[in-house]
Amino acid sequence: MNEAIEKDTVAMYFVDAALMRLSDEARRRVLAQAGIAAEWLVVPNARVPASAFSALWLAVAREIDDEFLGLDSRPMKVGSFALICQSLMACGNLERALRRMLRAFALFLDDIGGELVLEEEQAVVRVINRIEAGPARRFADETFLVLVHGLMCWLIGRRVVLDRADFAHQRPAHAREYTLMYTQNLRFHAEFTGIRFDAKLLAMPIVQDAGALRRFLRSAPQSLFLRYRNADSWTARIRRRLRGSLRAEALPGFDDLAAEFGTAPTTLRRRLAAEGTSYRDIKDKLRSDQAIHLLCHGTLSMDEIAIRLGFQDTSAFHRAFKRWTGLQPGQYRLRRISGPN
Repeated sequence: MNEAIEKDTVAMYFVDAALMRLSDEARRRVLAQAGIAAEWLVVPNARVPASAFSALWLAVAREIDDEFLGLDSRPMKVGSFALICQSLMACGNLERALRRMLRAFALFLDDIGGELVLEEEQAVVRVINRIEAGPARRFADETFLVLVHGLMCWLIGRRVVLDRADFAHQRPAHAREYTLMYTQNLRFHAEFTGIRFDAKLLAMPIVQDAGALRRFLRSAPQSLFLRYRNADSWTARIRRRLRGSLRAEALPGFDDLAAEFGTAPTTLRRRLAAEGTSYRDIKDKLRSDQAIHLLCHGTLSMDEIAIRLGFQDTSAFHRAFKRWTGLQPGQYRLRRISGPN
């Protein structure tokens, strides 16, 4: 697994949303299987390792025999996604695969689907959602787009860069996650939910084979949610620049960073603000992700983790982690239920 993926984390919103159709007893079971403490659900800023979220998704699907997590009135039985993927392997190019993919989803789901529309030089995947307005409708939009876009990217072996992502709902509190999932160019209160990309990409050939499909399915859904994240946003570009240089003395100042990217500090600050973030937020998120990874998968002491993250003393690390996640690092490690690594 790619190291950048392994150390990434997922916002608690997506954990809570994945559980919305489960009974209390079923929620406890799947959380235990995924190694996620139930107490974390009430901590808004808490995040979980990507591997834990992937395990949660699979556990929910097994619990209710529904790979679309109970969001649609017709269950998408376990194994349906693999059948959809297998049906796409014979398609010669992305357009044929995408049209077949959308038809296949329509066979398994009643309330949500999509259509491909060509608008001059743009291709648009328009989501058709008949779920009643509310959290389930929004999460269904998000989930359907991630599945479709992730499959598109995997089929041609590269990220399908999105020109824009439109959402029929209002801007949610977790909208910053959208810049990594889709694109930094977002529009809310739109006429419909959908994604737009260069229509020329529809001619791209399918490059995967049966062996690649088996490997892909073994790593799904983590591969869908994280492998093809938006690498072109300013947030992602800065995150790549800072990765591996987390110690405070190794991190560039904001003005120096702007100079590295060939832009004025005011311009870079404005671009980050448009993505719902700031330089400090990016640094905090990077350190938080690394801390969560070390707490969940490593045996380093708190002192050793603090040093690795560039803190002068352990108490400063404790204060920062509490600010980032709403939990003390010791609480996080103690509450973690033994689960998949």
